[in-house]
Amino acid sequence: MEEQKFITLDVLIRKEHYEVIYLPCAARDIKIVSANVNRPSLMFSGYTDFFDNKRIQFIGHMERGYIDSMGDEGRRKAIETLLKEHPPAVVITRSQEPFKDLIELAEKYEVAILRTNDTTSLAISSASYFLSEQLAPLLVQHGELVEVFGEGVLIIGDSGVGKSETALELLTRGHRLIADDVVEIRRINAKTISGMSPVNIRHFIEVRGIGIVDARTLFGVGAVKARQKIHMAIKLENWDPDKAYNVIGLDENKIDFLGVEIPYLIVPVKPGRNVAMIIEVAARNNRQKKLGYNAAEELMERLEKEALGDV
Repeated sequence: MEEQKFITLDVLIRKEHYEVIYLPCAARDIKIVSANVNRPSLMFSGYTDFFDNKRIQFIGHMERGYIDSMGDEGRRKAIETLLKEHPPAVVITRSQEPFKDLIELAEKYEVAILRTNDTTSLAISSASYFLSEQLAPLLVQHGELVEVFGEGVLIIGDSGVGKSETALELLTRGHRLIADDVVEIRRINAKTISGMSPVNIRHFIEVRGIGIVDARTLFGVGAVKARQKIHMAIKLENWDPDKAYNVIGLDENKIDFLGVEIPYLIVPVKPGRNVAMIIEVAARNNRQKKLGYNAAEELMERLEKEALGDV
């Protein structure tokens, strides 16, 4: 059975700059296993069915106003209904003061209480994105990840085919490197995958004949990026004269990573081919297709109209 992924609360506290109001133990000993978060209005009303106690709870002005309207006894009962389920943490937004009975009951049920200056919507959005990324399914892929004209392009292929050299050429043409040799791919949602480099080799690139170079030092901080959504994959392979390569582009191949399909191209490599330029064109073409324009379909439509006109 696959081990359940988690991050510890101290990581989230540092990332989101939360103020610690109360901790029942060291934050590094509190595990967060759910990327989903929650606003506990229904819990405060007494409806506890389907409540997921693995989610971090956010309390904003609406929740505060609601339980304050209940009076002392009602407020205490509402807070206890939530905290006795032992969520990993409760985050108070908009720098609100902890309300009556909260700290006492947090100590009783050993639930962490945190606070942020952010609005509730902003706090939820930021935490959700970070947790989704950290807890997402992970695949380690051999290849290069570059950003070309805003498109995340994953370059794959056999060792020695020229992936790193192609990434280096793209860097010299003003594009950005995310990962060299090892790409950590995470599924952010059902339609989105994101890639980044392992921290210990981030910004470094291996060039045969030279060795390891630091892309950030050589090309500047604008030439590298920590993470990038992956929009397409391109496989480089040595030119095979007996193989029929796609020359029109009507057939759109896909490749699956972690259950998410993205466009997939095979680019043959041989001396004299400017592979970096070809990838630039592929990235631009992919953007056009997402905007609703397909050059291959446009050409076929023109030829069809011309043929019908000759009848």
